[in-house]
Amino acid sequence: MATVTAPNPALSLYRLLDPEVLANPYPLYRQLREEAPVQWDPYLHAWVVTRYDDVLTVLRDFSADRTPTPEQLESIGLAQLRPLAQMMVRQMLFLDPPDHSRVRGLAAKAFTPRRVERLREHIQAIADDLIDAVQGRGGMDLLADLACPLPAIVTAEMLGLPSSDWRQLRVWSGDFAEVLGNFQHNPDRAAQVLRSLNEMSDYFHEATHRGAGGDNLISWLLESEEQGDRLNEDEIVANLIITMVGGQETTTNLIGNGILTLLRQPAELERLRANPSLMPSAVEELLRYEAPSQHTARLARQDVVLGGQLIKQRQAVIAVMAAGNRDPERFPDPDRLDFERPNNRHLSFGWAAHFCFGAPLARLEGQIAFETILRRLPGLRLEQAALVWRQNMGLRGLTALPVGFDV
Repeated sequence: MATVTAPNPALSLYRLLDPEVLANPYPLYRQLREEAPVQWDPYLHAWVVTRYDDVLTVLRDFSADRTPTPEQLESIGLAQLRPLAQMMVRQMLFLDPPDHSRVRGLAAKAFTPRRVERLREHIQAIADDLIDAVQGRGGMDLLADLACPLPAIVTAEMLGLPSSDWRQLRVWSGDFAEVLGNFQHNPDRAAQVLRSLNEMSDYFHEATHRGAGGDNLISWLLESEEQGDRLNEDEIVANLIITMVGGQETTTNLIGNGILTLLRQPAELERLRANPSLMPSAVEELLRYEAPSQHTARLARQDVVLGGQLIKQRQAVIAVMAAGNRDPERFPDPDRLDFERPNNRHLSFGWAAHFCFGAPLARLEGQIAFETILRRLPGLRLEQAALVWRQNMGLRGLTALPVGFDV
């Protein structure tokens, strides 16, 4: 039976805009799970879902077709972002089957585990080059010097773009990521977002016209066909952009958040340094413990009761994967970092049809980055500087991570 409960403003996800809450959102998530696991958030005009099983239901059964209409954009003062909505409506992140299946089926061919594994030596070489550049300094900004460039370079090459363009791709990715995480809260950034969107669109249209050749995503999307169906140029460009952004943001945050977690728990850092065979399971646990992507939105396909609450058709639902990842009903002692946690089916890469097809690449890059950092930077330590988290409600990451090490 559905019940109606009054929303508690103290439990709104809007509180993530408070830097102290953003720095450690997990007490808020715990309170939501315990007191209001399915709650209407009047500030975000959406239901917020925080228990593992309920988050899983939303990811599996609710609609991803949530691109705002021009009328919705106008109602929140963002009518100028109409071109962005026209781009997003073509991206697989915002599509339901069969359109989602069609686009994903073509794009995912470039990211199969076997293809990704063939990149191991090359990714290792990139990581070593980045460490070589800083090893004599005795310190670095781990984000600027490794966590950002490594996935940006790898993603550029996977797409078939010049690796020398990684800095520009990183800037564009950051702008688009702010839209994905904070869409309704950044009207002042609209002009910058549109500039980046126009520049990205022109860049990727040119790359598509040029053709990349070889074993890369641009070539796959230009040449692939499923049962006589091919993507048009606008679809290709839109999905190159979302793949570029996803390929950078998730992995950068995985590396940055993961190293910060290890530095805060030095016994676990030393355990991992002494036993690199734990690395694959350690990456999964770090993904669970500090999810790079904290939540995602869906729409109810029809009236449905979830967690005793009636969610009406086409109402927005925010599935907080990071809260589900700390649900004690699914993960015993969830606030403890456990590299040997059994059955660690975390939600950080999504689920079902929208499970991140770039997950094999993100996992490999994370494993290589952590192993290389721990092996080559003895005495790794956090510098005495205030840590600042990006003001992004959906994508959790730092603005900088200053570390020192022995030379």
